[in-house]
This record gives sequence, C-alpha cells and structure tokens, in this order.
Amino acid sequence: MSRHIGWSRVLGWFTATLGVASVTFLLSLVRVNETAAGLVFLTIVVWFATRAGIRRALYVASLCALCFDYFFLPPVHTFRLAGPQEWIEMLSFAVSCAIVGRLAERARSQTRNAEQRREDVERLYTLSQEMMLQEDAARLIRDMPHLIERAFALETVILYVRDQDQFYGSISEIPGHVQAGLRALTRGQSPALASTEGFESFALMLGLNPIGALAWRPDKLSREAATAVSAQVAIALTRSLAIETYTRMEAAREGERLRTALIDSLTHELRTPLTSIRAAATTLVQSEGLDEPVRRDLASLVDEESARLDKLIGEAVEMAEIDANVVQVRPTPQHTRTLLDHVVEESHPILARHRVVVTVEPPDTPAWFDPLLLGRVFRHLLENSARYAPAGSTISLRSRRQDGRLEFTVEDNGPGIDSADLPLIFQKFYRGEKGSTLGKGTGMGLPIARAILAAHGGQIEVSSQPGQGASFRFWIPLVEKEQATSDPGTHEEG
Repeated sequence: MSRHIGWSRVLGWFTATLGVASVTFLLSLVRVNETAAGLVFLTIVVWFATRAGIRRALYVASLCALCFDYFFLPPVHTFRLAGPQEWIEMLSFAVSCAIVGRLAERARSQTRNAEQRREDVERLYTLSQEMMLQEDAARLIRDMPHLIERAFALETVILYVRDQDQFYGSISEIPGHVQAGLRALTRGQSPALASTEGFESFALMLGLNPIGALAWRPDKLSREAATAVSAQVAIALTRSLAIETYTRMEAAREGERLRTALIDSLTHELRTPLTSIRAAATTLVQSEGLDEPVRRDLASLVDEESARLDKLIGEAVEMAEIDANVVQVRPTPQHTRTLLDHVVEESHPILARHRVVVTVEPPDTPAWFDPLLLGRVFRHLLENSARYAPAGSTISLRSRRQDGRLEFTVEDNGPGIDSADLPLIFQKFYRGEKGSTLGKGTGMGLPIARAILAAHGGQIEVSSQPGQGASFRFWIPLVEKEQATSDPGTHEEG
C-alpha cells in the first residue's frame, strides 16, 4: 500500500513537470509575448493549486517562473533580466503565483472541509437513526460499537460503561492495557492510547460527570465529528441506563403487584372451599340423626371442595414455577394423535357432559415436543371450555402441520368471549365479566398456558364471537428429528 502511494506521488510530480514543459513548448511555437505567456503560466499554477495542493502548486510556480524568465523575458534563452521592467514583470509574476496558489489552496481546503462536514453530518444522522430504532436498551449498549464502526467505516470501536464497569467492543478480545486506559480516562487521567495502539479516545460526559469512555481507530475522525459522536453516544448511553433502571423498578413493582394480587386472589379463592369443607365437616361431626342421603351429600361436598382446593394450589404452584423460570422443555418423539387421546382420557371427568371430537390431519409422523407441557396447556384450555360451554355441546380438538409449525385448536360452542375481554384474557388473574359474575376460575389458567407455550417456543391466540363459542389456536415449532443442540434439562412438575 505504501509503495503504491509512493509511486503515485512520483507520478504526480512527473506529470506536473511534463505539463509545464509541454505548455512552454507550445507557447514557444506560437511565439506569444510575455504578457500572454505570464497569464497562461498563472492559469497553470491556479489549476494545480486547486487540484494537487499547495506544495505541488509552489513547485509548478517555480518551474513556470523559470520557463517564463528563460523563454519569454528578454534577453530570451538566458536567466539574466535586461532591466528594471523585466525584474518587475518577474517579481509580479512570482508574487501573483504565490498569492493565487495560496488562495486556491485555501478554497480547496475549505471545500474539502465542507465536504467532510457534510459526510460527518450524514453519518451522525445515520447513527442516530439506528440508535433510535433499537428498542432494547441493553442490546443498544452492546451494539453501539458496531453501529459506530459501520457508520464511520472504522476498524475498531470500544465502549466502556463506568456504572457497569463493562467493556463492549467491535472486536472479540479487548487488550488489558486498553481497558486500563479507558478506565483511567473516566477518572480524568490521560489514557495514553494514541501513541501505543493508534487509538483516539474521548470521555463520555453527563454534565461534569464521566459516565464512560469511547475509543476508536484509526484516528480518521475530525475533532468536531469526534466530539459530536461522543456527545451522541453519551446521550444514548444515559438514556439506555435510565431505561434499564426504570425497567428494573417497574419489574420489581409489577412483581410486588402480582404477589399482592396472588395473595388476595388465593385468599379469596381458598377461603370458599375451606369454608364449605369446614361447614360440612362440622355438620357431620356434631349433628346426630342425619339420614344417609344427607350424609352422602355432605361427604360429596367435602370431596368436591377438596378437589377444588387442590386445583387452586396446583395452579398457584404452576404460576410460581413460571415466574421463577424453572419450567424447562424436555422434548421426546410423539404422535399428535397419541397426545390428544391421552389428553381427552385424562380430562374425562371435566368432559363427561360434553361431546369431544378429535381430528388429526395427516401425516401424523413423530414430532419432538414435551407431552407433559402440552398436556398442561390442553388441561387448562379444556377446563376453560367445559366450564362455560353448555352440557351436551361439542368440544373439538384438531391438529395439523403448516409452515414448519405444529398447530393445535380447541373449539367449543359456548357463549363466547366478549370483544372487550379478548385483549385481556391472557393477563394474570383476569377473569372477564362472565367469569367474575359466575364466580368461576382464578384467572391463572390462560396465562399459565401462554407462558408454557412461550417456553416451548410457541404462541397462542384466541378468536370468538359472542354466542358462537371460542376458538383457541396455539402452535409450537415443528421438529421432526432430535436437535443436536437440544438441552435435555429437567422437567419440573407442579
């Protein structure tokens, strides 16, 4: 690369010399006077000053002055000047060349600087747009060095965040002495990076407080551009850190709200079956002379309310597992028909008053999924359908493969879901108007189902028309052979 640049410079000087010689030869052929020759030579100097810089322009001016003196000022073909007039002409030509060349170089430099500022503004705008498009604050901090490197065509960019004491770079390995230098820069010390590694570095300031440091190489940014980039990165970094802090506070506040709601909901829901169980048990123990039908009714009430209490505790444990992120997917090869038949058989007590139709679209070759997790999803959906659909109505279960996904559908002919409730039914503890009125459900089943599917890499959606039933459609990725990177993990049961 350096050899190529050296040859380019030599060629440039040679071209200048050849150009002056060619013009001098042509002027000699047409025998122009010294005034015309001086104007031509002055034009040449101006052209080289605007195209090649002041050094080459001065070189060309010197050649033109010598040629002007030798070929056009009397006595010609000598470097001796005949009298004061020739001296004045020669000095005027030399001074004019110097002044015009300097002015042309200044104009050229200003044009170059204006073009550089325009490019810097465009790159800063591109950088700001890319930063604004990042919605994840933590990801923005990680990606910031890559964004700066791409926007300004740099080789390496390193960002140091003081509050986190973390380094983020566009290179995988950040040398230790570079890290020490950026840390020193945030303490007001000189990092001494430029002399050792070719880095340019700036402290990222929030007012008078350093919040980090930025370093890059090669040192190709102007001082104005470097200051603007550092200020923009400091603003983005401050915003990202503020968003992260706010997100953590909101998560803590939301967690506290959910814990409070869980306690309130469980307190209310648990008291109802406990009250019924206690009343029935007290009647059985203290009352005498109860006939057998009454005793059976009370025993049946104890059994039903105990089952309801067990279900509430199970859902609370499931929700706690999901919030603690301990539910893991353990896929095994399964036929979807086998899964659906097992789900129907397992849910027979709650589906006894309904007609169940199972449809599996071919092919039903084995696919890898967690049958226990999907069984829990089906259990919540079937309980939801059986709770609201009238006795004797049909509940349909379907499965199909489409676009690399394994899709399942649970449909019922119940009263449907109000349009106002549809966007909210997957929120924790939300039961909707019908559920609140009838006192059915805890509002945890559908959020649990959605969270389980999210852990499995899938999603769930619902469609419904009031009075025409509801349709829950969910899907998981279709995997037809074991993945080499799959983590067998441990399946936690609630």
